[in-house]
Amino acid sequence: MAQVNQKNSFLKNYGFLICMIIGIVAGCIVGAVWPGATALEPIGTIFINMMFCVVVPMVFVSISSAIANMKSARRAGKVMGTTIATFCVTAAIAAVIMYIIARCIPLVVGDYPTAEGEVGETLGVADMIINFFTKPDFTELFSRRAILPLIVAAVLFGFGIQLNGGPKTKTAQLLEDLNGCLMKVVKIITYYAPIGFFGFFAYLVASYGPELIGDYGRTLIIYYVLCFVYMFVFFPIYARFGGGKGAAKLMFSKLFRPAAVSFGTCSSVATIPTNMEVAEETGISKDVSDIVLPLGATMHMDGSAMSAIIKVAFLFGMFGQDFGTGRAILAIIVAVFSSVAMSGIPGGGGTGELVLCTIFFPDQLAIAYPIALALGNLVDPPATMVNAAGDYVACYVVSRFVDGKDWLQKQLHRTGAR
Repeated sequence: MAQVNQKNSFLKNYGFLICMIIGIVAGCIVGAVWPGATALEPIGTIFINMMFCVVVPMVFVSISSAIANMKSARRAGKVMGTTIATFCVTAAIAAVIMYIIARCIPLVVGDYPTAEGEVGETLGVADMIINFFTKPDFTELFSRRAILPLIVAAVLFGFGIQLNGGPKTKTAQLLEDLNGCLMKVVKIITYYAPIGFFGFFAYLVASYGPELIGDYGRTLIIYYVLCFVYMFVFFPIYARFGGGKGAAKLMFSKLFRPAAVSFGTCSSVATIPTNMEVAEETGISKDVSDIVLPLGATMHMDGSAMSAIIKVAFLFGMFGQDFGTGRAILAIIVAVFSSVAMSGIPGGGGTGELVLCTIFFPDQLAIAYPIALALGNLVDPPATMVNAAGDYVACYVVSRFVDGKDWLQKQLHRTGAR
């Protein structure tokens, strides 16, 4: 019976990912052996168009609903501020590291001449700032090419509802119902994803050549390896900074459990109970862990920040564009914004990928977005591991600023005195 339960649990956690991989691999094989596989493009385009159509209203409704239905609009306190600051700093560090690796190790070595020069020109600084937050006409907001202005509008609308009564208003209740309905629509469309990716990758490989398969494999290997390197190199640095002498050793003695649970479930939320246990065993204050860990499950996404950068770097390489310093800075800012600000939003991961693609590849969304989606699904297990295990490590940093530099030494002294 235990073996049956384990098998069902494995299929529940990884069944869809396996189907996605099968669809991608099958599409790559068909595209490599059959030049006429370009005729399968409509199969992938159907999935892409359905996602584009639902993601715009989903973004607006989910964000405005989340803000409108808050119990309180006030988010104050030393723990909260320190927690969010910690999340932003570690996500930025992770994104910078991935950018450095992507510059040192080319992700794309294949030649894709048909893709070169098709990415739109970069806007000037002033125009970029204007287009980053606003659109001149209300109707232009509801477009896949205006995701960031749409997010700004959703935030303002959500706070407007909050000031008018918040969860008690009929508007807030309507948005909550709409959000639930749209998420079910996304789930229905997602069932078609393996077939859609089969057609899309068959078309890609047939169009651009088998080199794409090797570039994908190289990118995945680099990402998986870097996730483990990040855990074993930077997590002890964070722990030592937060807890002082002996903190890194203690952290490693507890880290395996949340890392294993998150890698096995692909869920930061499912890892919260395990993180709570190891935080209590470590001696982290309950008021710290009660805020950091639930927030971290939706906002602390170092692995997602790294995946955002590797997606952009891969696409720049494929489109024959230079991922230079100016674009890198913007990409890192968006990666941090995507991982910290939008991760808690239902469907936030896909939204973050769309934001990246609309900023850097507005004229190539039909190709760039599904490639980013596919990479996001394939790197999900190690990304979730870094995200969720990092929540426990973040408690060390927050504790330093809330309970003092010697909080861990005091705790170890009390434990040893018993």
